[in-house]
Amino acid sequence: MAKEQKESRLETFVFAGSNGHNGQQWQTGLNDMVQNHHPATHQMSRMARVTSDVRHKCAAYVLALRPWSFSASLTPVALGSALAYKLEGSVDLVILLVCAVAVLVVHGAGNLVNTYYDFSKGIDHKKSDDRTLVDEILAPQDVVMFGAVLYSLGCLCASLLFFLSTLRLEHLALIYFGGLSSSFLYTGGIGLKYVALGDVVILITFGPLAVMFAYAVQVGYLSVLPLVYAVPLALNTEAILHSNNTRDMDSDKQAGIVTLAILIGPTLSYILYNLLLFVPYVLFCILATHYTISMALPLLTLPMAFPLEKQFRSRCYSKIPQKTAKLNLLMGLFYVFGIILAPPGSLPLL
Repeated sequence: MAKEQKESRLETFVFAGSNGHNGQQWQTGLNDMVQNHHPATHQMSRMARVTSDVRHKCAAYVLALRPWSFSASLTPVALGSALAYKLEGSVDLVILLVCAVAVLVVHGAGNLVNTYYDFSKGIDHKKSDDRTLVDEILAPQDVVMFGAVLYSLGCLCASLLFFLSTLRLEHLALIYFGGLSSSFLYTGGIGLKYVALGDVVILITFGPLAVMFAYAVQVGYLSVLPLVYAVPLALNTEAILHSNNTRDMDSDKQAGIVTLAILIGPTLSYILYNLLLFVPYVLFCILATHYTISMALPLLTLPMAFPLEKQFRSRCYSKIPQKTAKLNLLMGLFYVFGIILAPPGSLPLL
């Protein structure tokens, strides 16, 4: 009997909890709990969306900088610092870091200027290598503002170098603002790229000028030494630009601009690319045989050059600029190591 009463009370509790007034109260409480937690869940979802948007925006800014091309600015800084080390016996790491940042941000700002003016002139299109503005990854005003920020950061770094280095202010300003002006005028202002003078600008800026800048802020004076040692690296760096312009010949013609690749045509462009690619190796062979064997280190990258020559000869220009930039980075690093490892007095002018 007691057992039956217990089961009856249990059934009454279950029915009340599922269909009765108590069940309604329980369901109402559960709804209140869900509603109370809803704002927090919505806020977390909104924060996740904001975080995702910021991440995508940062990725877009990095992509607009074309980081694959930064070897053209970092290796000259390393080379100039290595020359200063061989001459002075030491190198100031703080000056090296500030100098590298200054050159890097000016290079990145120059890439943004190139992106903006190529888009404004209708040169970039859906098949272009740089589609930052074409695909609306960034708005034109974002590119302009980002470029201004980078140029300002570069000027701040130059100001720091004035206090850190013993180089005279007029010499520091001459080299730095010469490089800054070149990075802007390549496509901005008069647009040297559009009148077949872009190759000259790149050959000077990312060769002798950048190497001399890194060297001068370390030793405190100007010298012809970095100009001489910058030649192999400058030629290989120019190969990056020339391969890029050769790839874009058709679209550049349609846009009405003139580059060196357009002036000389595909056949002579192939010959010029080979000269820019292989002459540095000839110079390294001369240095290795007549002065020190450490100068043979850059020759380790020679096997990477032959596939590039073959691809250029077959006129399959896709990704050649990026591959040439990779070769430029490795060859530049081996060049720097070769100078550092050279015995004292074994290299000319050192």
